Amino acid sequence: MSKRAVENVEDCSTKQAAKRNKHWSLGLVESMKDPEVIYKETKSIVVIKDKYPKAMIHYLILPHEEISSIYKLNKTHLNLLNEFGSMFNLIKEEHDSELRAGFHAVPSMQRLHMHVISTDMNSPSLKTKVHWNSFTTSFFISYEELIKKLTEDGYIQKISNDTHKILMSLPLKCNQCSFEPKNMPQLKQHLLSHIK
Repeated sequence: MSKRAVENVEDCSTKQAAKRNKHWSLGLVESMKDPEVIYKETKSIVVIKDKYPKAMIHYLILPHEEISSIYKLNKTHLNLLNEFGSMFNLIKEEHDSELRAGFHAVPSMQRLHMHVISTDMNSPSLKTKVHWNSFTTSFFISYEELIKKLTEDGYIQKISNDTHKILMSLPLKCNQCSFEPKNMPQLKQHLLSHIK
């Protein structure tokens, strides 16, 4: 085999190994560099469009600083989180929908991120009860609640595995009225009645 052929094989092997080593949970870090998904950016934070939105409007606000999750936050991060809040207010001004901001109690993706999501929950990517409950139960820690806990306690308390399981298995319930559907298709059909 020629020297060039060996170099090509080695280069291919290196690229394949790098691709294999990039775990899906690190996808947000890659998205932060993609101009196609960046919505807004400052020196400290970046706002990206969620690749699998669970509502008609769904953004993620992330810090440039490497902070893996809400459990790595302390009082020194309050200024950064205040910037998250200012960005949330700016996004609210730009949209005519009701928006919520918050964090998952057990984030599946690495890099701290705050969801900014519309309450319509109308999306083809919203498929499972777990998706639904992750945004409509206390598993979704509101921005205000997180700031309060961090200010008072100086850290965010992890939820137990049992609490996590209970929250994910709660019965489906509309986030806009008292309707309790039997399944996700029924819920998704019902949600359309709330869209104006």
